[in-house]
Amino acid sequence: MIVAVIGAGTIGLSWATLFSAHGWQVRVQDPRADLEETVDEAVRQFAASLSADADDLLSRIVLLPDLETAVAGVDVVQENGPEVLTLKQDLFARVEAAVPRSALLLSSTSGLMPSDMSAQMQDPGRLLVGHPFNPPHVVPLVEVVPGPLTPPETAQAAVDLYRSLGKVAVVLHKEIGGFVANRLQSALFRESVHLVLSGVVTPEELDRVVTESVGVRWATAGPFESYHLGGGPAGIRHLLEHLGPGMVRRWKDLGQPELTSEVVELLSSATEQRFAGQDYAARTEARDRAQLAVLAAREQARREADGT
Repeated sequence: MIVAVIGAGTIGLSWATLFSAHGWQVRVQDPRADLEETVDEAVRQFAASLSADADDLLSRIVLLPDLETAVAGVDVVQENGPEVLTLKQDLFARVEAAVPRSALLLSSTSGLMPSDMSAQMQDPGRLLVGHPFNPPHVVPLVEVVPGPLTPPETAQAAVDLYRSLGKVAVVLHKEIGGFVANRLQSALFRESVHLVLSGVVTPEELDRVVTESVGVRWATAGPFESYHLGGGPAGIRHLLEHLGPGMVRRWKDLGQPELTSEVVELLSSATEQRFAGQDYAARTEARDRAQLAVLAAREQARREADGT
C-alpha cells in the first residue's frame, strides 16, 4: 500500500507514523523548509507510544516537496493541510489530475464539507472526509463523511481501509459542520468555559471533574447507553420520563460564553501556569501511553465479558 500524506502538521505526522507502523510505503509532502527534521523528530516521538522502532518506521517514509510527484501512483491520499477552503479546492483539483483513478482521496479536515472542498474536481464524488480524533496514531475514531455524490462503495472502501489500520470508522449519514465528535467536544467545552467564568470551578478543577466522572463513563458507554443503564431495568425511557424535566431546565440554563480577548487571556494564563516548565513532548507521550492503556484495559474487559 502506498499512501501520500499531504501536510506535515501534527495530524499529518501522526498519520504518517501510523501508516508506516502498518507496513505501508508513506510519501510525505509539505513545502516547509524543515520537513526532514520535523518528520524525523515526530516519528521518533510517536514511535515510543506505539512501541515501534523509529528507524524502521522512517525507512518506509520518503519526503517529496512536489504535490504531483507525491501522489503519482499512490493507493491513498490523506490530506492534512490548513483549514482554508480555497486552498483545499485547488489542492484536490491538482491531486485528482495526478493520481490513479482507483486511489482513495481523503481529507482530515475538522469541519469543511466534502461537497465544498471538491467543487473544482471533475468527479467530486471521489473526495471523502476521513476525520481522525487527535492523535490518529492513538485514538481509534475516524469520522467518514461522504459527499452527496459519493458512491456507497467508495465510502465502504474508506471504512475498510481505516479498519485495516485498527481504527473505528463511523460513517455520517449527512454533512454537518464540525461533524459529530468535535460538535460534542465543543458543547462540553462551551459549558466548561461558562462554569469557569462563573466562578464555579477553576480550569484545573474542571479537568478533574471530567476525568473522574464522565470521562470514565464515556470511555466504556456513550451518552445513550449510559442513560439506558442509568434508568435501571426500565431503561432510558424511564430515565427521560422521570428526570427529563430537570434535564430540560438545565439545558435552558447552559452558558453562552464569548471568547473575547479577556476570556482567552484568563483561560490561557491559568492553563499555561499550571503546565509551566513541563516538556511538551514528554506530556504528549504520557498522554498517549495513558490513552493506550485505557483502550487496552477496555478491550481486555470486553474480552472477559464475552468469554474470549
